[in-house]
Amino acid sequence: MERIAPTTAHALAGAFALEMWGGATFDVAMRFLHEDPWDRLDRLRALVPNIPFQMLLRGANAVGYTSYPDNVVYEFCKQARAHGVDVFRVFDSLNYVENLKLGIDAVRQANGVVEATVCYTGDVTNPARHPKYTLEYYLDIVDELVALDIHILGIKDMAGLLKPRAARLLIGAIRERHPDLPIHVHTHDTAGAGVASMIACVEAGADIIDLAVDSMSGVTSQPCMGAVVSALEGSEYDTGIPPETVHTLNAYWEQTRLLYSCFDPGVKAADTSVYAHEMPGGQYTNLLFQAQSLGLGSRWKDVKAAYAEANRICGDLVKVTPSSKVVGDMAQFMVSNHLSGDDVLE
Repeated sequence: MERIAPTTAHALAGAFALEMWGGATFDVAMRFLHEDPWDRLDRLRALVPNIPFQMLLRGANAVGYTSYPDNVVYEFCKQARAHGVDVFRVFDSLNYVENLKLGIDAVRQANGVVEATVCYTGDVTNPARHPKYTLEYYLDIVDELVALDIHILGIKDMAGLLKPRAARLLIGAIRERHPDLPIHVHTHDTAGAGVASMIACVEAGADIIDLAVDSMSGVTSQPCMGAVVSALEGSEYDTGIPPETVHTLNAYWEQTRLLYSCFDPGVKAADTSVYAHEMPGGQYTNLLFQAQSLGLGSRWKDVKAAYAEANRICGDLVKVTPSSKVVGDMAQFMVSNHLSGDDVLE
């Protein structure tokens, strides 16, 4: 990261931000790499002084897995801001606005950019299948967040469920209702439709979309940066980033990824069954590894089916850390013990 950082600072000088931190990066640095996550942030900030850094903040959960006392969240945001984080994407796994308010206030007090976020699930174009998650459901939450005087609205689609037609409908409706609101869309590319969806978001009025360098993109990661940059080149939505610049960064990460290939989870292709089980991209590879560790590797198809069933039993949740972990653990418990959904309810 340090070796490519100066090149990145030059190549992506026009980018909105670099995603730097979230619960997993903080967790992994301390528990597995035995590093100080604040030190890593300081070192990268020194090498990339010109591009904003953004991070995830799980509302009252901060970057952990439980609800912390308010003073802990406030102090955490203060320290994160002091060490170089500029944009805080504040979310709650169940879109619970009261939990969001705490994070929003903590970021505001730390003088950070408040990106209040709505987590997306279901399909706004098919309310019959997902009666809870209608267009009005999302618009109502957006209205509540805008009333809190936020800086940016985030749309967080962790499972990659936002299809192009749904993207046009959702982003178009938000843009029509709030013409001056900056909109930032984050998705994963598990089903393979991410590039098309992100271009649809841009055309519908989104200001910022999250992408990953080509060799680190696709499937459970973000959509391909080179594909989007090239597709929009010369249009009214031109990113201003030359494709050759992306190629240069990609050459470095392509080689780097080979060095870490022994840790690669081996997800080699898109999986459109995500539209049925709705597993977040960040969880997909973790759950696959856990299933293999539990001796369920050959029953991955059953785990995915049980995930959909566990979600139904839990009431069709918005599945983002930590709510997604509840559903994933339940699914593995069901498969390990040969339980159907009806068995659990019984």
